[in-house]
Amino acid sequence: MTAPAALVGTRPLLRASLRHEAHSFAPWVLLPTLLAVSSVIAYPLLFPEPQERQAFAATVGANPALGLIFGPAFDLSTVDGFTAWRSLALGGFVTALGAIFTTVKASRGQEDSGQAELLASGVLGRQSRLLTALVMAAMLSLAVGIVAGVATSLCGGAWESSMLLGAGFTVTGWMFAAVAALCAQIGADARTATSIAVATLGVLFVLRGFLYSVEAPGWTTWINPLGWVEETRPATGDHWWPLLLAVALACVVAAIAFALQTSRDFGQGLVAPRPGPGRGTARTPLALAARLNRSPVVSWSLAFVGLGVIFGYFTRSVKDLFAANPALAQIFASGATSPATLVSAFLATILSLVGIIASVAGVQIVNRVRAEELDDRTEPVLATAITRNRYYGGNVLVAFAAPAVFVLIAGTVIGVFAATAKIGIGFGDALLQALGTVPAVWTIVALAVAVIGARPQVQLASWLGVIVSFVLTLLGPSFKLPDWALGISPFYRVPKVASGAADWSGLGWISLVTIGFLIIGFTGFRRRDTP
Repeated sequence: MTAPAALVGTRPLLRASLRHEAHSFAPWVLLPTLLAVSSVIAYPLLFPEPQERQAFAATVGANPALGLIFGPAFDLSTVDGFTAWRSLALGGFVTALGAIFTTVKASRGQEDSGQAELLASGVLGRQSRLLTALVMAAMLSLAVGIVAGVATSLCGGAWESSMLLGAGFTVTGWMFAAVAALCAQIGADARTATSIAVATLGVLFVLRGFLYSVEAPGWTTWINPLGWVEETRPATGDHWWPLLLAVALACVVAAIAFALQTSRDFGQGLVAPRPGPGRGTARTPLALAARLNRSPVVSWSLAFVGLGVIFGYFTRSVKDLFAANPALAQIFASGATSPATLVSAFLATILSLVGIIASVAGVQIVNRVRAEELDDRTEPVLATAITRNRYYGGNVLVAFAAPAVFVLIAGTVIGVFAATAKIGIGFGDALLQALGTVPAVWTIVALAVAVIGARPQVQLASWLGVIVSFVLTLLGPSFKLPDWALGISPFYRVPKVASGAADWSGLGWISLVTIGFLIIGFTGFRRRDTP
């Protein structure tokens, strides 16, 4: 039976694509698997007694910051319940990111690079590349689900709940592979398509966590596709049927993407880009870097206004949270009992989370330097009188300035909420706490500067600071990690400004680390080949 003309050539294209790209699946499979497996192994060691598990469950249940990221904690008294809470939402988010990047790169990315035109000169149907991209993303998501589910089961998790957890990863990846395929038809290029898809994922992820944290009506769960996956409730219900809704949505969105592909011009999106000026206006590397990152900076700024509103809402109710659950002191104040100290520590933790998210934007800007190299747009600039240090410095300056502005935006909004809530924190306290968080953000960005400048071959390592800081800042205190381990995160050194006895010396130490990373990055960029 012959394939339809629009799908001719899909099989050999898929084989060739997998041969070249399958190795890139490994990190996306590994991260969710490690998240689930480490939960199964660590929980009995950290909380061997029922009393400890009850205290931990009470602490997590009343912590809105954790609820925003990990979702509802249905049952933290068992290993499988804890694993589902810690892994389902975050592991699904990672899988969705991998599916988005895979789909866009294998579809719209080939058009931007010219590979698609070369392929089209052979025997290849119009829909073959998009189908290949979706199949690759589907295989990646399926690999995540199977590996994570089986590995979790073998390490001590119940088989049904572990496999349902893995299935949740898989269908989340399928949904956002379809979303990425649709965005690839809308965006003007691969970068725009990726940004739209990731923004959609981010909005739905934050909305899901926020609605759970504020105990919104139950029907709000069903307006968010990520809520469907959450309602599978591994280990506390084992509901498989919500996954059918996710599969149906993926099929519908993918069908729309295929329909739109037939109506757009090759190499163009349904939303056409605005033509640039007839003569370039960027006269310096700094101006060029600012121009290239202008749209993402504007989008991120709006996102941090929203984050400020969400975290400001939580800040207003912080005293009620502590009154209802004193166990929160274990997370926010390391055992402190003073209400003022608890509120100050809560503010520091909230703004640390804001800083970690802001560092993502900074690392993205640094990684764009490498993307410009690989697209052969850096060498023409360096062929002029622009030195390497000046070129790299312009991009690094934007990468440092943008997340600092984002943190201050969120801090300003949080400060407005805090100042009107009569919780003992003024607007100035919140803004000063935001300022104190910025050096920690710069340390994370500086690590990316060092990686891209000195060893861009290990580009994935540029995200290591974000991942480590996220894990240590949010989960480290609850998991009883020692101070030396918590201190690996630069956000651990951020002073608690509103406590009245802030220790600013930690910022000096992380500033030295930042300078060291910058020296490594600039020295490496000056000496290495480009691209």
